[in-house]
Amino acid sequence: EVEALRAQQNEASGAIAAAKRAGEDAGEAIAAMQDVSRRSKALGEELTAVEAELQSSLALLPNPPDPTAADADEVLREVGESGREGRDHLELAGDGIDMEAGAKVAGARFAFLKGDLVMLELALVRWALEVLRGHGFEPVIPPVLVREEALFGTGFLPDTEQQIYRLADDPLYLAGTSEVALASLHAGEILDGGALPLRYAGFSPCFRREAGAAGRDSRGIFRVHQFDKVEMFAFVEPEAGVEEHDRLLSIEEEILGALQIPYRVVNIAVDDLGASAAKKYDCEAWLPGQGRFRELTSTSNTTDFQARRLDVRYRAAGGGGVRHVHTLNGTAVAVGRTIIALLENGQQEDGTVAIPSVLHAWGAPATIGG
Repeated sequence: EVEALRAQQNEASGAIAAAKRAGEDAGEAIAAMQDVSRRSKALGEELTAVEAELQSSLALLPNPPDPTAADADEVLREVGESGREGRDHLELAGDGIDMEAGAKVAGARFAFLKGDLVMLELALVRWALEVLRGHGFEPVIPPVLVREEALFGTGFLPDTEQQIYRLADDPLYLAGTSEVALASLHAGEILDGGALPLRYAGFSPCFRREAGAAGRDSRGIFRVHQFDKVEMFAFVEPEAGVEEHDRLLSIEEEILGALQIPYRVVNIAVDDLGASAAKKYDCEAWLPGQGRFRELTSTSNTTDFQARRLDVRYRAAGGGGVRHVHTLNGTAVAVGRTIIALLENGQQEDGTVAIPSVLHAWGAPATIGG
């Protein structure tokens, strides 16, 4: 209808011009054009509103799940000796984790890390980055403040669960994972297909509001508003996506094995995939202080969901045209939760905690506590 009105408007404009050239009265044609113009403007505004509503609705649609994603959480395998119980990480850390000071300075779900635990964190990060370099990842320290477009492009906006911190005075948000910045690194670009895969290892602080978590995991540093993380991110050709997902999972398992943390691998249920993931695996660590498995890492295949929203494409070799890449992400080390797992699984009868030998060369103490 809008196009029909525009055609009428053009026709009326031509009639006015013809009448003026012939020295005839163009009043009737002018009135007709003004009427068409008003109707066209009103309809155009209505169309704009409808299109905006449509785009808002489309933005809420998640990535279609992969056919091999589980209907319900499916445990694929358990590795290591689970079932042991013992003291929790707060008891074992002593004054190395100061929740009281964190609450005084910043409120609930914040903590000060001190002494040997600081050295343990730095060793974890440095060691993990070196492991990832060996697997072809380029280390990156990305911005933690990101624009709305980056969050929308990665599927974190719309923020239906209200988990994201937003700055009051600037159009910026605190990212809950370096995945947001890493995915946006090549937004709007056409990559050289011969350069794929591109793999990045991002290290950054992460921020989450944890809305709706009141009373849940309130003890210690398992669920906090600020934590550090080493994240894996990959841009690949579509045909390589499944293999890359398996690769990210194998790296996560390699890291957990080297850290001597008992764990299990879970194929995550379709209902818990979130907006962007077509398939997700979690590695859940056994925590003796809680007497159960808890999520420590995850890895997701987001297929072309993020690439389309961020417009990341590649030009295939041999003149194959331009296509959207596929993107994948995975946790290498969620530092706080990994420290929990190390403390609780490394506790010894004399009250000390043995730290895995792979971390000693990177500055971690051999033992903590006692």
